[in-house]
Amino acid sequence: MDFEHSAKVKELIARLGAFMDAHIYPAEAEEHRWHADPANLWKSWPGLDALKEKARAAGLWNLFLPREYEEYSPGLTNLEYAPLAEMMGRVPWSPEVFNCAAPDTGNMEVLARFGSPAQRARWLDPLLAGEIRSSYAMTEPAVASSDATNVATTILADGDDYVINGRKWWISGIMDPRCTVLIVMGKTLAENPRHQQHSMILVPKDTPGLSVVRTMTVLGRTHSPGGETELLFDNVRVPKENLILGEGRGFEIAQGRLGPGRIHHCMRSIGQAQRALEIMTRRVESRVAFGRKISEQSSIRQDIALSWCEIEQARLLTLKAADMMDKVGSKGARDLIAAIKVVAPRMAQAVTDRAIQAHGAMGLSDDTPIAYAFATNRYVRIADGPDEVHMSQLAKLKIAEYAD
Repeated sequence: MDFEHSAKVKELIARLGAFMDAHIYPAEAEEHRWHADPANLWKSWPGLDALKEKARAAGLWNLFLPREYEEYSPGLTNLEYAPLAEMMGRVPWSPEVFNCAAPDTGNMEVLARFGSPAQRARWLDPLLAGEIRSSYAMTEPAVASSDATNVATTILADGDDYVINGRKWWISGIMDPRCTVLIVMGKTLAENPRHQQHSMILVPKDTPGLSVVRTMTVLGRTHSPGGETELLFDNVRVPKENLILGEGRGFEIAQGRLGPGRIHHCMRSIGQAQRALEIMTRRVESRVAFGRKISEQSSIRQDIALSWCEIEQARLLTLKAADMMDKVGSKGARDLIAAIKVVAPRMAQAVTDRAIQAHGAMGLSDDTPIAYAFATNRYVRIADGPDEVHMSQLAKLKIAEYAD
C-alpha cells in the first residue's frame, strides 16, 4: 500500500487548508452564536451561502464523489478523499460548505449510482449544485432498526402510485427549510426472502400525509437547522417512477450507500480528535498549576502521547480501509469498514475526553469545540449501525476466514 499523496491531492490539501484558515475557522464563533439564539431555530446561518460560493469558485466542491463520477466532481478515490474529509471534519458544519455533508452525500451517491435519468435530473442535479438538501429515512421507533430487516414501514403499489405508511425517527435534516426530498426505506414484498423485501423510494418533503411528529435532541443539542425528527407517513402517495432501482432492491442500495458513508464518518472523527489534541497541547503548555506548567505533569504527557498514538493508529486503519474499498469495493472491504467504524469514534471519544479533562471546567463548555466533538463521536457510535452490529459482523467474517 502506498499512502503517499499524489500531486493532485497535495494541491487540494493545500487549497482546502488555506480555505479553512481564511474562511471557516474565523467564522466558527459567528456560526455558533447564530444557532445558539432560539430565534434562529431551524434557520440556516446567513453566512453559509457566501462560503459555498467561495468554495465552489475555489474548486473545492463535491469532493466526496468517487472517480467513476468525474462528471460531477474532481473524481477522487476514497483514499484520495480521506485527508480532505479529515480536514473538513475538524469543524462539524464545514462539510456543507463544500457540498460534502451527510445525509446529502449518501443520497447523492445513491442517485448517481442507482437513480433513473429522470430522478437524477429532478433531484441529483440540484443536490450537486447545492441548491437543495435532502434526508434519509430508515430507522423506526417500533423495531430494533440495527437489524434493518425489521423495518416495517410499508411501500405498497396502488395503480400508478406507491402508498407509504409507517413511522420513522432519528431522521436528520428534514427541519432545514432547504430540505426538499427524502429517500425512504420500507417493505414492499413481504413474501420475499428477508433481504429482498425492502425498497427505497423518493418522497418530496411537501407530499400530503408526511408530517413531523416531533423534533428530537441529541445529548441536549437540536442540531439546527436540520435537526433530528420523528416522522409519520400516513397514506403518503408518490408516483411509481419515484422508486429507486426496483422493488426489493433496498438492501442492495443500502450497502452501496452505507459503505462510503461509514468511512466518511471515521475520517471526520479523526479530524476532530486531531484538532482536540492540538488544542489540548496548547492549553496545557500555557497554564501553570502548583508551580509548573501543566504540560510538565507526567499524567498529562501520557495523555498526549497516548492520544497521538491512538489517532495515528485509527488514521492508518482508515486509509487501509479506503484503499481496499478502491480496489475491491465496499463489499470486499466490509471487514475493514466494520473495524474502523468501531475504532475511530471510540478513539475520538477517548481523545476528546482527555482534552476536556486537561481544560478543567472550560472543557465542558462551548468555549472550545472539544465538548461538541465528544458528543458527536458518542452518537456516531450508533449512527450508521451501533458498535455491536459492526463487531458481530466482523467476528462472523473472521471466524469464517480463520476456520476455513
